[in-house]
Amino acid sequence: MKTKTGRYSGYIRPFSRLIDLIIINFFTAYFSGVPVFQNFYVFFISSAWLIIAAYLGFYEVYRYTKVISILNCALKQAIAFTVCCFAFAFFYTQKYSWIEIIQFTSLSVALILIFKLFIYFFLRRFRIMFGGNSRCVVLVGEDKSVDPLKHFFEENPDYGYRLIKVFNLDHHDTIYIKEIFDFILNHRVDEIYCSMEDLSSKQVEKFISFADNNLKTLKFIPDQKQLLSVNTVFEYYDYIPVISLRTISLDDSVHKVIKRCFDIVFSLVIIIGVLSWLIPILGIIIKLDSKGPLFFVQKRHGLNNQVFSCFKFRSMKVNDRADIELVSKNDVRITRVGKFIRKTSIDELPQFFNVLLGDMSVVGPRPLMVSVGNLYAVKVNKFLVRHFVKPGITGLAQTKGFRGEVETDKDIINRVRYDIFYIEKWSLLLDLKIIFSTIYITLKGDEKAY
Repeated sequence: MKTKTGRYSGYIRPFSRLIDLIIINFFTAYFSGVPVFQNFYVFFISSAWLIIAAYLGFYEVYRYTKVISILNCALKQAIAFTVCCFAFAFFYTQKYSWIEIIQFTSLSVALILIFKLFIYFFLRRFRIMFGGNSRCVVLVGEDKSVDPLKHFFEENPDYGYRLIKVFNLDHHDTIYIKEIFDFILNHRVDEIYCSMEDLSSKQVEKFISFADNNLKTLKFIPDQKQLLSVNTVFEYYDYIPVISLRTISLDDSVHKVIKRCFDIVFSLVIIIGVLSWLIPILGIIIKLDSKGPLFFVQKRHGLNNQVFSCFKFRSMKVNDRADIELVSKNDVRITRVGKFIRKTSIDELPQFFNVLLGDMSVVGPRPLMVSVGNLYAVKVNKFLVRHFVKPGITGLAQTKGFRGEVETDKDIINRVRYDIFYIEKWSLLLDLKIIFSTIYITLKGDEKAY
């Protein structure tokens, strides 16, 4: 179910659609080479834009929508719209310039995206400076359940959520719940956030009934046991609702082809442009520093939990514990050269050969050695979900500070959470964002890179 829109969304979205159509038809007249005002072309080109936008949710931008999601949707919109423009141009006149059509679609989408992002950031600034475009909210539940969301509302005023009050359910009687309902009505609260862990089924029914009968938006905060997935969807078998635990973006055949093509091109660039001259240089340096091979090959779990051979530049002295014991800070096994190549992540570069061979991807959940993977598969909930996709040289969890040594259970739990989010919300733009973040963190220096 879609989230209830804000107060001003009813005006902003129609205005955005109108401006977008004006931009499209203006550029069509100058670039497409098609008779714009003949044979209903304006109608067809405008309808194509709106139909594609409706299908992709191009105008479904909320205050909590991430910029990367907006960019990802804009990219899909641009590709689909360009294909439609080629089809229309061929139908109306076979004498057209494909360069002009690409110029038209590129400039149109670019200008529309600039306008869209302007509104997005203007509203965020407007909420901070003037307190407008805001929604009044209350939280219902024990402190441990609602505190994370409470801090989010308080620390992110640009989202426009004004926290009015937190109701701690120490009292579970009917009178207290009625007081909550009276407060919500008297203070014109827009949204109610309830902790499912702290409510009985009868109380949940009361909140649902109250929200439905008073036009209030009701949302529930699940605990970890109740949280199915960030991508949980309802499917219907006839009239019977069935919950699908998760949809994995990379299960789509088109997405698989896009990601594989990107992996091949990117890995070839690194192998030819960097490794072709780096391997012989490092080969000499590593050999002079310590006895042993240039490459370190380790068995790790990959797609569908299958074992593959992962390549790295050797950064440690040859030892019997390499395949059973993770590296720790100031590990005596690390060589002098090894300290540098591990700190700069140069030791990971041979994994681009794994990418080219199809065992790995440039971006994905980081693979762990077999012994450690088997341990966490039993110990950590949902750990094996990471193996629904190919492992990566870098990943979302690594850009969020969860790389290297697992010092506490929190490290591996958060790593799994980010990995699951990635495989469910994959997009090419997200991959590019993670790659650039990885490069930035590497150049800046990562404390956990050792």
